Amino acid sequence: MHAETVLTPANLIWPLFVTEGEEEDPIAALPGVSRWGLKGIVARAREARDLGIPCLALFPNTPRELRTEDGREALNPDNLMCRAIKAIKDAVPDIGVLTDVALDPYTAHGHDGIVDAQGYVLNDETSAVLVDQALLQAEAGSDIVAPSDMMDGRVGAIRGALEANGHVNVQIMAYAAKYASGFYGPFRDAVGSRGLLKGDKKTYQMDPANAEEALREVALDIAEGADSVMVKPGLPYLDIILRVKSEFQVPVFAYQVSGEYAMIEAAAAVGAGDRETLVLETLMAFRRAGCSGVLTYHAPLAAKLLG
Repeated sequence: MHAETVLTPANLIWPLFVTEGEEEDPIAALPGVSRWGLKGIVARAREARDLGIPCLALFPNTPRELRTEDGREALNPDNLMCRAIKAIKDAVPDIGVLTDVALDPYTAHGHDGIVDAQGYVLNDETSAVLVDQALLQAEAGSDIVAPSDMMDGRVGAIRGALEANGHVNVQIMAYAAKYASGFYGPFRDAVGSRGLLKGDKKTYQMDPANAEEALREVALDIAEGADSVMVKPGLPYLDIILRVKSEFQVPVFAYQVSGEYAMIEAAAAVGAGDRETLVLETLMAFRRAGCSGVLTYHAPLAAKLLG
């Protein structure tokens, strides 16, 4: 009766990795998490619906032979992401689908955009491709497109294109404050980018030392038409979540990223903490800081506990 903060399955978004083939493909760096073919993804969508989880976030594991310098597979209407969206929407139309808009799952160099000869990501050229990628995903049935690349101006460009092409109800969740973090390693294994990245992403992702910059980035994305914003990673940036929510009073989401998940699993495996307690306590921390929802690989476990 006196609890100030409430956590329910409705506050959870379940990130899922899509792969070719039909066999479940466990991810060694993420114990308990797998890549799924289309049948498996549809089964996970039904599971989420039954658990009260309202939304899935999809990330493709693009085969190496389809990765190119310009990431052109991102614009293939029959690519893995588009087929997964359609399969979910055909089978479980009432589940929400959030899709990643960025080129890193499709580039041979592992960066989130098109790079020049020196390996520097080209902002405007990349944004033009992201617009087409977002439109493709919206046409396939995505409910929320989530540009995760940190290019300047892409939210406004995507919003204009969605409106012009009749996708007026497709939301934009902007990765507005995405930090150049050491917590992303297992994710890169999951999408097949490990070992591909040339250099780092510090020229376009945020410096972990900066907080005021995060507020400026969020303000720009809201002004350009974002429906909600995300802070990534999660627990190391609870202060940013709190400041964003306090300053803007918009829906704020956090991504409890792969490294955070892996740390909880590692702690539980050696008896350093109880898995269920750690999961619920960290998710409550996000809600207490002001999050409307959390992207977490622990979503099915948390939903079962909360249910």
